[in-house]
Amino acid sequence: MNPPILTVRNLTTRLKLGNTIWTVVDHLGFDLYPGKTLALVGESGCGKSLTALSIMRILPTPPTLPPMGEVIYKGKNLLEISEKEMRKIRGAKIAMIFQDPQSALNPVFSIENQMLEVAARHLNLYGDEAYEKAIKLLEEVGIQQPTERIKDYPHQLSGGMKQRVMIAIALMCEPDIIIADEPTTALDTTIQAQVLKLIRNLQEKKGLALLLITHDMGVVAEMADDVIVMYLSQGVERGTVHQIFDHAAHPYTMALFNARPALHKKGEKLSAIPGNVPTFKHIPNGCRFHTRCPYVMKKCKVGSVPDFEIENKQHQAKCLLHDGTTESKQRFEHPNFGS
Repeated sequence: MNPPILTVRNLTTRLKLGNTIWTVVDHLGFDLYPGKTLALVGESGCGKSLTALSIMRILPTPPTLPPMGEVIYKGKNLLEISEKEMRKIRGAKIAMIFQDPQSALNPVFSIENQMLEVAARHLNLYGDEAYEKAIKLLEEVGIQQPTERIKDYPHQLSGGMKQRVMIAIALMCEPDIIIADEPTTALDTTIQAQVLKLIRNLQEKKGLALLLITHDMGVVAEMADDVIVMYLSQGVERGTVHQIFDHAAHPYTMALFNARPALHKKGEKLSAIPGNVPTFKHIPNGCRFHTRCPYVMKKCKVGSVPDFEIENKQHQAKCLLHDGTTESKQRFEHPNFGS
C-alpha cells in the first residue's frame, strides 16, 4: 500500500467562551491514503465538521483556540506552518467541498469570476488559459453548455449544478486531497446519487484521497473504504467499511445502524437512539455514550475508556464491552437500560 498522503495524530481543538474551555475534537487520529475514502460518521454535534475545519485551519479564533496535535502533509505539520504557507496549500493541494453550495459561492460574482480567481491565486493562470481550464473542468463535472453556464451567477443554477460548480472549483488546482463535508445533504435523492457518482468517478480517475463527512450510512456504504464513527468529539470506533458494517462493535455504531429507515417496514416505528448528544458543556464522566447505552455498566461511568482491538489493529472500539471480563461478556448478552 502507498504511504498516507495525510497523517493526523492527536488532533485536539478547544473552544473558549469566557473563562471556560471545552474540547470539541478530542485526540483524533487517522491516515488518509491516495485513491481511498475515509468517512467520518456520527450525529450532528459530534465534531465531524470541526475536524475538517481544524485540518484546513479555517475555524474562527477566537472563540476557538489554535488546534493542537499533528496534521502531517508532505513532511510538514500544517498546524505549525505560517498562515502564508497554509494559504498555498488550502484550496490548492487540500480542497474542500462544503455542505451548502448556496452559501459557499459568492452571490455577487459570476461562476467565471470565482473560478478564474482560484486559477490566478493558486496557479498564476490568467486570461484564455485560465478560462479554458475552467471550461474543461465544468465539462468534466457534467455541466451542459459550460460556455453559457460559466457566465451565470449562483442564483441562476439549481442546487445540483451549484454543487457541481463547487466540485469544479475544488479540482481547479489538481489537489491531492478533497474534504467533502456532507456534500449531498442539501440535494434531493436523485441529484444526491448523481453527485456521489461524480465524486467517485473523479476520485478513481485522479487518484484523490477523500475525507468524507456524513451522517448517512447509505453514503458510507457506497463511498467509503475506511470509517471512523465519532461521538461527542471522540472517535469511538474505526475500521474498514466491511468491518464496521458486518461487525459493528460499539453500541453507538450499532444504534446508528438500527436507526436506519431501510431496516424498518412501512409504517413501522423507527428504532431511535434514546436521548440526545450531550452538549460539550455537559460531557459525561467515563464513556461518553453511557447515558444512552443499553449495555452500560458501573465501570462505564468513571475513568477514561481505551481503544480495544476487535479483530486486529485496523478495527478498534472505545468500549469496555471488549475488555475481556466476564461481566462485560454477560452484559453484552443481556443488554438493558440503567444500572
